[in-house]
Amino acid sequence: MSFLRSVRPSNLIILTALPFIIYLFVSSGDYQRSLRAILGVENGSSAFVPGFLALAIAFSSGLCVLLFSRQKASRPKWAVACAFLNVAAAVVLLLGQNIHPFIASVVANGVDAFKSELIVKGVTPRQLTEAADLWVRGVEAWLFPAYLLLSLLGLGLFFAGARGGEPVDTPLRRAGRWVLGTVNGAGLVFVFFFAHIAFAAGVATTIRAAIAAYILAAVLGLIWVGLLQLHSTVRTSLYFAVATLVLALVAGWFLLQPRDTYVLAGTLQGKVGIVTNTPAGLISAVRFGQYDGAPQTETPVRTFVGPTEALASIAKNEGVSAALLPAASAPADLPVLWKPEALNDRDRATGITVAVLAIVLGLLTFGGYLHQRHPLAIGSEFIVDTIRGIPMLVIVLYVGLPLSGALKDATQGVLDPPNLVRGIVAMALAYSAYLAEIFRSGINAIPVGQVEAARSIGLNRWQTARLVILPQAFRIIIPPLGNELIAILKDTSLLSILSIRDITQRMREFQSASFLPFAPYNSAAIFYIFLTLAAASLVNMVERKYDIKHR
Repeated sequence: MSFLRSVRPSNLIILTALPFIIYLFVSSGDYQRSLRAILGVENGSSAFVPGFLALAIAFSSGLCVLLFSRQKASRPKWAVACAFLNVAAAVVLLLGQNIHPFIASVVANGVDAFKSELIVKGVTPRQLTEAADLWVRGVEAWLFPAYLLLSLLGLGLFFAGARGGEPVDTPLRRAGRWVLGTVNGAGLVFVFFFAHIAFAAGVATTIRAAIAAYILAAVLGLIWVGLLQLHSTVRTSLYFAVATLVLALVAGWFLLQPRDTYVLAGTLQGKVGIVTNTPAGLISAVRFGQYDGAPQTETPVRTFVGPTEALASIAKNEGVSAALLPAASAPADLPVLWKPEALNDRDRATGITVAVLAIVLGLLTFGGYLHQRHPLAIGSEFIVDTIRGIPMLVIVLYVGLPLSGALKDATQGVLDPPNLVRGIVAMALAYSAYLAEIFRSGINAIPVGQVEAARSIGLNRWQTARLVILPQAFRIIIPPLGNELIAILKDTSLLSILSIRDITQRMREFQSASFLPFAPYNSAAIFYIFLTLAAASLVNMVERKYDIKHR
C-alpha cells in the first residue's frame, strides 16, 4: 500500500491499464509493426544493443563515482562499487566483440549518405565499406585501451585524496575528478545525444530535440530576464544614439552605391534569358511585365550562367528570344526593349538589413529615453511579447524554411544547419519567451531585503544573482518549469512539418505505407502518454527534493 500511495493518481490509472495495453501490443500484429516503426527500430538493430549498453554503463558508472562521493555516508560503498563497475565495463569494451557493430553503425549514420565514400551506396540500413570498417576497427584498437588507461588514472588520482575514510580535496583528487568528469561526461553526452541509436531512432530524435530545445530555451529565457534587469543612464542613451547614427550611415553608404545598367534586348516571342547575379527586382519586373511596353501576360524566363550562354541560346533559336544582360554585354544588333538601372542584390540586402537594425535600435533608444529604461530592456520585453503572440507552428516554419534559407544565401552556403538543428532553434526561441516570464516571476518573488543584504556584505550584482536570487527562485519555479518541459516534449511533434523523423513523422510515414486507420495513431498517442508521464514523475521527484518547507 505504501508503494501505491507514493504513485501519482494519474500514473495509478495508467498502471491499471498497463496489462491491457501490453496485451494489445502483444496480440496484434498491426500494433507491433506500428510500434516498431514509430520507435524507429531498424532491421538488424539488435546487434547494436550490446555495444550501446556497454558504453552507457561505462560512462555512467564513471560519473556515478563523482556523484556518490559527494555523499559521505554512502561514498565508501557506492562510489567504490561504481569504480569497479567502470573498470569492468572498460575491460569489456577492450575485449568484447559485440561493441564494433554499434560503433560502425554510429559512423555510417554520422556521414553524408550522398557524398561520403565510407558507406556502401544504395544499402539500407547504412553499412560501412570494407576499407572504412577496417579503419574503424583500427581506431577502436587504440581508443578503448586509452579509455581504460584514463579510467584507471582518474580513479587512482581521485581516491588518492581519501585519508582515513574522509575525502580530502587535494590537487591530485581534483585532477582525478577532472579526468573522470571530462572523459565520461563527453562520452555519455555523445552516446545519448549525438550517436545514432538504430534500435530507437525515432524516440531518440524526439527526446534529443526536446532536451536540447529546453536547455537552449532556458538559456535564452535567462538572457531576456537579464536584459530586463538593466538600468538606464544618460551615458547609455548616448551610446545607443551614436550606434543608431553609425548604422544609419553604414546603411546609406551601401544603398547609395553606383547602380549597374542592364538591358532587355531581343523580342518577346519566346523566353527571356536571365543571367546569374541579376538583381531580383529586375527579374520580377521582366516576368510580371512591370515596365513600359511590357505584355499583359507573364513572361517565361530561363536562367543562364552568363551573357555568352544566353546570347548563344538566342542565336541557336532554342526557344529564347531575348535576354536581360548587363549593358556592357548586350550586342548592338538586338533591339533594346528596356534599359533599367539597379543596385546589386548584395549591397541592397546589406543596406536594407543595416537600415532595419538602425530603425529598431533608434526606436529602442527613443523608447528608453521616454520611459527612463535601458533600450535593451525594452527590446527584451518586445521579443517576449512578440514571440508569445505568434503560434508555435508559424515560428517553426519561419525559422526552419525562409530564415534558414536566407542565412544560407547570406553566407554562400557556409551556414546551412540541418533540419533538426533548425527545429531545435525554433522551439527554443518560441519557449524562451514563456520561460523568461517564469524566471521573472520567480525572481520577483524574492524579498528585496535579501538583495539589499547581499549588497551590504559586498556582493556584486552577478554574485547576488548567482548565490542569493537564483537558488531561491529555482525552488519556486520548479512546477511551471516542469510544465514547460512536458509541453516542449509534446510540441516536438510539430517538427515533423520539417521532415524531421521523430515519433510523429515516422507515424505518418507508416500510416501512409500501411493504410491502417487506428493502430499508428493509437501507438503514437500511447507512447507520448508514457513519455509525458515519465517527465512528470521526474519533475515530481525534483519537487520533492527541493521542497524545503516539508522537511
